[in-house]
Formats: sequence, structure tokens, C-alpha cells
Amino acid sequence: MGTDERVCPVCGQPVETVVRRHKTLGAWVPVWTGGPCHNPECPACADRDQVADPGEEHGGAPAENPS
Repeated sequence: MGTDERVCPVCGQPVETVVRRHKTLGAWVPVWTGGPCHNPECPACADRDQVADPGEEHGGAPAENPS
């Protein structure tokens, strides 16, 4: 057999193996597949919307002084 290491199809970085299931003849059968990519430089990154750009500000709008 080959290697059981899963890789991202876009960037080629290793990804974790996750277990999903599907129903076959009335029984749930486990299927081991590649998980989501967590490489922040990959266009297929699962965390891409949570990873901030380096030039992006994190504070949002400045608070107004209530005086």
C-alpha cells in the first residue's frame, strides 16, 4: 500500500486525517479523508477568513469620548 499521509490538493502541505461516514446498505461506514488545510498562505485555507492581513487594523472604529 501507499502512504496514509493526506496533503492539501492546492498547496501540498500535510493535513490531518478526519473520519467521516456514509450509509451503505443500511449501515454507517467510516471513511478516512483529508481534513481542511490550515496553511495561512494557501488559497484553500479553512482559517483564511479568521487570519488577519498583516496591514489590517484590529481595533475597529475608535471609541468616542463621552465627555
